[in-house]
Amino acid sequence: MFFRSDDTEGMESGEKAALQVPVEDVKVEWRLLWRDRIDDRVRAEGIANSDYSLLFVERGTVIVATRDFKPLNFKEILCLHGVQDVGRFVQPPPSVGGWGKFARTVLNKQKRARKWKVTESVPRRKRKSLQLKKGGRGWLHYRMER
Repeated sequence: MFFRSDDTEGMESGEKAALQVPVEDVKVEWRLLWRDRIDDRVRAEGIANSDYSLLFVERGTVIVATRDFKPLNFKEILCLHGVQDVGRFVQPPPSVGGWGKFARTVLNKQKRARKWKVTESVPRRKRKSLQLKKGGRGWLHYRMER
């Protein structure tokens, strides 16, 4: 799937095709941005290590902070590039839906099918009842005799 990296109105179709960038390239830059960021522990910020032209992020831009900060949104970046069906490329958050929520809500609630059935024709061996310690009273009810 391809999208336009900038405004291409008034250009011919051959020129438009030359300016299209694959969504996979944007995803690769997105991963690199988060992997190669500089973590400033004093200011509690994450800073971009280099320029990422497809993400509209310059070197030194704060990408993660603890306060007064608007986080980067991959969906918004794809919309700025003109991608028509953004939901196809971006997974929903786990709380909203997706495979993770499906597994938690549906698959974990199902009863597991056994590979073989337990046959009741073979009786289980019963454990022989042994003599209880201290007459079965237990340690809590132990009385010290003087």
